Amino acid sequence: MSNLRLSLFGLLLLTASQVMAASHAVVFMYHRFGEDQYPSTNIHLEQFDAQLEYLAQHNAQIWPLPRIIQHIQQNKPLPERTLAITIDDAYCSVYEHAWPRLQKYGWPFTVFVNTDPVDSGQADLMTWAQMREMQKTGVHFANHAASRTSLVRSRAEDKASWEQRIRLNINKAQRRLAEELGTTVNAEPQLFAYPYGEYDTATADLLSVMGYIAFGQHSGAIGPLSDLRALPRYPMAEAYAELDGFVQKANSQPLPVLQASPWEPVVSSNNPPTLSLQLQKHLPDLACYNAHGEPLTLNWLDHTNVIIQAKNILPPGRSRYNCTAATGHGNWYWYSHPWLIREAETR
Repeated sequence: MSNLRLSLFGLLLLTASQVMAASHAVVFMYHRFGEDQYPSTNIHLEQFDAQLEYLAQHNAQIWPLPRIIQHIQQNKPLPERTLAITIDDAYCSVYEHAWPRLQKYGWPFTVFVNTDPVDSGQADLMTWAQMREMQKTGVHFANHAASRTSLVRSRAEDKASWEQRIRLNINKAQRRLAEELGTTVNAEPQLFAYPYGEYDTATADLLSVMGYIAFGQHSGAIGPLSDLRALPRYPMAEAYAELDGFVQKANSQPLPVLQASPWEPVVSSNNPPTLSLQLQKHLPDLACYNAHGEPLTLNWLDHTNVIIQAKNILPPGRSRYNCTAATGHGNWYWYSHPWLIREAETR
């Protein structure tokens, strides 16, 4: 074969690989499986089976979460339809229902563990022995803090006391994971999931200093522009787990947000909060909604800068603004900005 033909053949191979490569991935988050008495955190087994069957039939690339993060950190391409499965809190139904189903497909997944409830023998949680059994088959376990309490600093805490509380909480959990499951849990990248998905800028910055890549519970795909201090995951519970919505999310891409202001989720004034997004490109069909699906007001400053605000004040507790736009290929860009509204700070 001549050098010219070799060069053309190499170019074709490179082009094909680029077509099949992507720069983004989708991470799903679950809690309970087949525990219908907990509808806000449970997924019906029929729903879960349908989701897994769809992923298998459509050749989804189910990767270990640490591997996906390494590719994003190193700006390495990912296969099309790369996904990760994560599960919070280590409930018994993970061992009884989720693990056998995922084993059937040979798919990896990550369980984020609160270690104090496991150590206390909480009846609805897996034991360390069960986790070790799962770990032998490739299941990955990661830090969800020792205690199941919010890491966001309360008004009663001074900064030094808050930082000490957080460091002790996170370090204790990492130590217990290593003691029970081996030192491989300390391998890079170290992953963390915020309890209840709650964080503020100070917490996120501290986790980053401590060497963790952190995940929330707000929706969206992840990619090179995603902030590693608080990566999104799509929560899967009964009300949001039907197949049509799952398929839409499985094929989504991260909204190309260059900057979000304020990044801080905690609302201390000006409720409803105003969110400014600077986009990488113009998305004329961008639409944003509150947590109840009600449309938000968009004010375009120019082709790539938009100001977003709800029409009414947000209720106390966790809330979010969700934004989507068509990719032009039948799928959706997706971005979710979490808010944490404290009751005394509403007006």
